[in-house]
Amino acid sequence: MSSPDSKSQLRRSLVAARLEAARARPDAAAQLVMHWPVSLLVSGRVVAGYRPLPGEMDPAPLMTTLLEAGARLALPVMREGEAALDFHAYAPGDPLERRAFGVEEPLRDAAMVQPDIVLVPLVGADLQGTRLGFGKGFYDRTLARLRAEGPVLAIGLAYTEQVLETLPADPHDEALDAVVTDSGFLGIRLKPD
Repeated sequence: MSSPDSKSQLRRSLVAARLEAARARPDAAAQLVMHWPVSLLVSGRVVAGYRPLPGEMDPAPLMTTLLEAGARLALPVMREGEAALDFHAYAPGDPLERRAFGVEEPLRDAAMVQPDIVLVPLVGADLQGTRLGFGKGFYDRTLARLRAEGPVLAIGLAYTEQVLETLPADPHDEALDAVVTDSGFLGIRLKPD
């Protein structure tokens, strides 16, 4: 088990690197599209994205490309308390509400959907698929629930600086299947075409 202090220090360092990368490369999100595997441009799949917090890699250009390839989109909605996330159908232009942590979410009456692919925001990731988030565990609980219900791919979106060789992991951490950065595709459990 990792020390909370070591994770806190890593978070601070990686958040600073992420903010610097976001300032230095404002077009980085568009680069994700170039590194997305063609095999994952499958019509009919439900792809859950997210609305980025300041400094997070913006999935919007990739989500637009996936939508044009025939994917259906979704965004996460926080349940009450510390539970897992639900996913509601989303299309560009749909109304959103700003909720907990300042995150924009679909209206609660939007249809709930089961994603095939979850685009995961992160603070850091490593070459084994360990993901470092903000420490609240929302995505770990969500991915555990989704994986218990059926197959789902978890693909982290990051700036190159957010990927390290190794990160501390805890038993409850849910691994990523791949990471897409502005400089390439890291297929951890999912190999590119």
